[in-house]
Parts: sequence; structure tokens; C-alpha cells
Amino acid sequence: MEKKKVVVGMSGGVDSSVAAYLLKEQGYDVIGVTMQIWQDEAEYVQEENGGCCGLSAVDDARRVAQRLEIPYYVMNFKNEFKKSVMDYFVAEYLKGRTPNPCIACNRYVKWESLLQRSLSIGADYIATGHYARIAQLDNGRYAIRNSVTAAKDQTYALYNLTQEQLAHTLMPVGEYHKDEIRAIAEEIGLMVASKKDSQEICFIPDHDYAAFIERETNGNVPPAGNFVTTDGKILGQHKGITHYTIGQRRGLGLAMGEHVFVTEIRPQTNEVVIGRSEDVFSKELEADNLNFMALADFKEQTRLLAKIRYAHKGAMCTVERIGEDRVRCVFDEPQRAITPGQAVVFYDGDYVAGGGTIC
Repeated sequence: MEKKKVVVGMSGGVDSSVAAYLLKEQGYDVIGVTMQIWQDEAEYVQEENGGCCGLSAVDDARRVAQRLEIPYYVMNFKNEFKKSVMDYFVAEYLKGRTPNPCIACNRYVKWESLLQRSLSIGADYIATGHYARIAQLDNGRYAIRNSVTAAKDQTYALYNLTQEQLAHTLMPVGEYHKDEIRAIAEEIGLMVASKKDSQEICFIPDHDYAAFIERETNGNVPPAGNFVTTDGKILGQHKGITHYTIGQRRGLGLAMGEHVFVTEIRPQTNEVVIGRSEDVFSKELEADNLNFMALADFKEQTRLLAKIRYAHKGAMCTVERIGEDRVRCVFDEPQRAITPGQAVVFYDGDYVAGGGTIC
């Protein structure tokens, strides 16, 4: 029988490198590919920040492919990345929202673009080094399942994948703990065995989001405006809404005699609303841009666990459909810093039920 062909997205890190090895061991015909998406930066910048897609990632991935004796290519996806990730990131901040570019990158670049190109060259699957698992459920639907290690679980950033994409995806690393993956890499002599994990947003290695947005828009950013209380009292001047996110405490420059937090961003009036810690908590959210995974829909009120950010432990809630592309989620207990633009991801036991964008 002919071997199934799989294209592995290789970032130069230990996880995707071991994913390629595991699939080769399982008998797949493995091809390694690094996606060139934004890499014009100096190599040392990438090294310092442990980025997943920088120039030296290509060197590391190529060396791993040689070690594993698999073919290796670099594919250019810069246009797709610019449009679907960087432009989206900027547009969301200009609307006073806080986007999650990794989710957009996964859905529209790493999967949509890479999968289309891989299928066109005769591949059966694509694979990544994500800590997650894929299962086909009794109802016939494909769903992302939590990895065996809660410490590294990456299902939150994958909730937006389509049924078609999941049917053509392999995630071998989801069955392992991180230390096991590093041990495998060590054992087979991969020089990336102890390489540190990538951090933060790959295309903003200095973490200065506001400066990045200013560069991308040629300085066409919202001007300074007023910090206000909920009832409209002016507290001082902010630097522009792109500098802030819900729940932020540091960098406000307000001498209030107590800790205060950003509770709302109002792009229409160019105001940033300030409140106390308790004002950052809320029991309810609405979400749109829905994607259904383990469940085909949320037609009736459904009890699920919801995560409102990557590091959120998750909390029980009741979800109900309130429009063609909208759900309301009511938590049992108030949650801190529910942030427009971030994803809410719903879990039914171990499986991702679906999710959407908090509005």
C-alpha cells in the first residue's frame, strides 16, 4: 500500500521537529516545510526572542530535516500573513479591541493556505507540533481534544479550524508531555532538543504593540484622549486607545491613591474608562464569528466550560444562540477582564465544542 503523504509545518522548534520524526516512525511519507511569513528581521532579534518563524528558524528546520532524512522546503506566505494576521491585528486595535493574531494565523495561514498548497502537491495531510489531539466523534464530527498535558495545552488557539481542515490534520505531539518531547529530541540527536519555546507575538519581537501599529498605519492612529470614570468624570489624558486593553493596570500614569484598571475602551468618543478591581469582573458576554466543532450548533441552552483567554483556567457557563451568528454566554461566577476581540472557546468535557470572538 502506498504511504500516506504528510506536510509537516516545521518552525525550527523542538515540538514540530519531533512531530516530523514521530510521523516518519509511524510510516508516513514526510515532507518538512517552513512557512516564510514575516521574516525580514535581523537574525539576532529572532534568536533573542525565540520566535517561531524567524530567519534562523529556517536554518534550524533545515538541519532537522537533514538529520531525519526528509525533503525540506520553504514556502512563501507573506501576502497571506500580512492580510489575514497583521492587517487584522492593526484594524482590531484601532477599533478598541484586543485581537488574538495566533488564532487568525492558525485558521487562515497555517491551515487554510498551507493545507491548500499541500493538497495541491499531492499530500494527504498537514501536521504541526501543537499540544492537542484530533478525534472523530460518534456524531461524525471532528474535534480538537485536550492534549495529555494541561501545562502545554494549545487547544484554545485552534478552536477556529473547520471540519475539512481537521479531517486533513495530524497532531502527534498531543499524546506526549513536553519533557518527553525534549527527551525524544535528545535521544535522536536533534540540536533543537533544548531550544526555548517561542514567546508572545512573533512579528512584534519587542512587544511594543502601539509602536508597531503606528508604523503600520504611517502614524495614522487615534490621538490622545481622556481617561474617564463610568459616569464621565475626566481623570486625565491617555496616550491613544491602541496603548490599552481591558483589565490593564500598569502604564496608566494615573495617581489615584489605589490600584485602578481599564474597564472599557470607547473608540467612538476616544475615551478609556477607568474603574476599581471589582469593575473588571462580569458574568456575561456575547460572541460572534462562530465556529462549531464537537457540537454542530448551540440551538438550545447548553452547559459548557468556557475559556476567555489562553491562560484562563476555564469556568462553567450557560450558552445560548441569540442570532444567526451570535451567542450569549452567562457564567456561574463573574470572570475577570472579558475582553472584546479575544476568543471565547467552549469545551464539552475534553473536547472543543466551538467558539467565537467576544464582542
